[in-house]
Amino acid sequence: MKYFFAICITILISVNSISAQEKVITHKVEKGETISQIAQKYQVTPFDIYQLNPDAQSGLKLNSVLLIPKKSGTKVEIKNNSNSKGITHEVTPKETLYGIEKKYGVSDEDLKKANPFIEKEGLKIGQILTIPSKNSVKTTTVSKPTAVIQENFVYHDVLPKETKYSISRKYGISIAELEKRNPEVVSNLPIGYRLIIKGNAPKVIEQVKLKEESKEVGKEIAKENPMPTSADDAYSTYEVQPKETLYSLSKSFGMTQEEFVALNPELKNGVEIGMILKVPAKDPLLKQERKEYSDLTPIYNTGIRKKMVLLLPFNIPLIESDTINSNSSRLKKDKFLNMTLDFYAGALIAIDSAKTLGLPIDIEIYDSQETKNSSNVASIVKNNNLENANAIIGPFYQSNAEIAAQLLSVNNVPVISPLSKDVGNPYNNLYQTIPTNEAIKNTMFDYMRAHNGNIIAVVDKKKESIIQYIKEYQKEVPFVAFKENGGLSAESLKGMLQQGKMNYVVMETGNTWMIKTTIAAMVSSMPTYDVQLVILEPNETLDTDEIKFSNLIKLKLMYPSVTRDNKTPGGIVFEKEFKRENSIYPSDYATRGFDVTFDTMMRLVQNKTFEETVNSAATKQVENKFEYYKKADGGYTNKGVFIMYYDSDLTVKEAY
Repeated sequence: MKYFFAICITILISVNSISAQEKVITHKVEKGETISQIAQKYQVTPFDIYQLNPDAQSGLKLNSVLLIPKKSGTKVEIKNNSNSKGITHEVTPKETLYGIEKKYGVSDEDLKKANPFIEKEGLKIGQILTIPSKNSVKTTTVSKPTAVIQENFVYHDVLPKETKYSISRKYGISIAELEKRNPEVVSNLPIGYRLIIKGNAPKVIEQVKLKEESKEVGKEIAKENPMPTSADDAYSTYEVQPKETLYSLSKSFGMTQEEFVALNPELKNGVEIGMILKVPAKDPLLKQERKEYSDLTPIYNTGIRKKMVLLLPFNIPLIESDTINSNSSRLKKDKFLNMTLDFYAGALIAIDSAKTLGLPIDIEIYDSQETKNSSNVASIVKNNNLENANAIIGPFYQSNAEIAAQLLSVNNVPVISPLSKDVGNPYNNLYQTIPTNEAIKNTMFDYMRAHNGNIIAVVDKKKESIIQYIKEYQKEVPFVAFKENGGLSAESLKGMLQQGKMNYVVMETGNTWMIKTTIAAMVSSMPTYDVQLVILEPNETLDTDEIKFSNLIKLKLMYPSVTRDNKTPGGIVFEKEFKRENSIYPSDYATRGFDVTFDTMMRLVQNKTFEETVNSAATKQVENKFEYYKKADGGYTNKGVFIMYYDSDLTVKEAY
């Protein structure tokens, strides 16, 4: 195949023959070099280097020697004759055809006419382009010596909702072939990433960014890929894994095989690895629009009083029958009783506040006599007409709260579970006040995305649940690589950082050395990049002397939390009032007792039902948020989570 160049100026062609026998060359790794930089230098892909140097996948070692595949064929270098009157331009990183055309005021047609190789090879760093002038002479055609036969370069920019399966199917290649040509997308497939489909890649393949010069393209993409409508909220997508069958898939998502095929008609032809299926969303709440937080103001209706009931496990008969332990010794031993009394003390402060505000609410308190497997709930409901209550707080144990919800479901009496972390069985009138672990993590990732962050995960292999969570719910988040010896690759971490946006490094490990390596890599990157350290779960190792607190302050350590340390005037008033009444500062359970009780009472005096208030408003009390959402299978869950961070004044502040 011959290449033809249309030129306006005289060109000098130098052809350097390459011996077919020299198939590889060597490269000595220098300080700070990355695989991508080395690949660009030798005009090969990272995958080519990994093929010859498998150990490099765990990280590069200083002064180590890599084998680099040497391209065969001819190398063509095009230079401008010094006597030429034409204008030339050398392509630099991140430049686009549009930007060059705009800079010199030439059309796309004229630039490609003067440089026809652009359409065949694409735009490459270091290329010398001929810029046609308005007075340029008529072009002539000069042929170049025959070169090695090459495929035309074909690429594909990843659009929203596209998958490896759909893209590979579109171009008639396998997922394995796609990943071989694009090793960077083996673990994830970012929207906007430019994939190599066939042919030789340009020296630098960059993610597509919708800047000023590509607004029109962005508009077209938006037209072709509109955001999902509310009708899609109950569904998500799932990629078929090896060894999965129609039977196992339908069972996993709680459907019959007939229902599953009806939802995915392509399954009539069989199940294939990599297929993207439409499945019931495990947590459709992820797509729900978040509620606005507001302070509820009581609405007084003359003559109308509300009834609120507390079912608390004092277990008085058990205490009275205890002939061995005194009340004081029992209080020292019985943690469950202490928790109950603390919650009750906080609830009493809330009830006193309601009286001060003149809220028309009657309060009834019963001993639910709870253990994990038994309670007095059924008899209390039956003997005290609780079906007429407007809201019930308690019982504490999830199983007992479900019994109360079931017994009161006919009248749709709200049963508010104050302390249970269990997801529980679905009852339309059951309200879980403790956010699930999944909701806590989701809030953290939602916050990072809302701030246009570049999210990177550093996760210890022992943290299997976190790894599984990210792979299932945060698929686009890449994991930092580990070295062959199991240590973290600082080079891999630094190579994922991006300029112009906040780089959130989600670190989940209890390993001191891994924590130190991560922190050191981030701190050393601060002059060039914006970085912030994030954890998803409490990490005791960060509290040890091994980890410098000053570094956590520098990196503004951020984490999700169900509670906050409230030092606002309202929080201080509650703390002082509780201490005045009980001669002790409130515990977390006491504060929760106040928050749950006061929030419930304020919702009861809104001139609407409790359920209507949770559907319309989110609230923030002393230490807890209440942002309820209806679950797909019934009942409500609380997604009220704080985002906290370490500030430079050595205090913990609220980011969200």
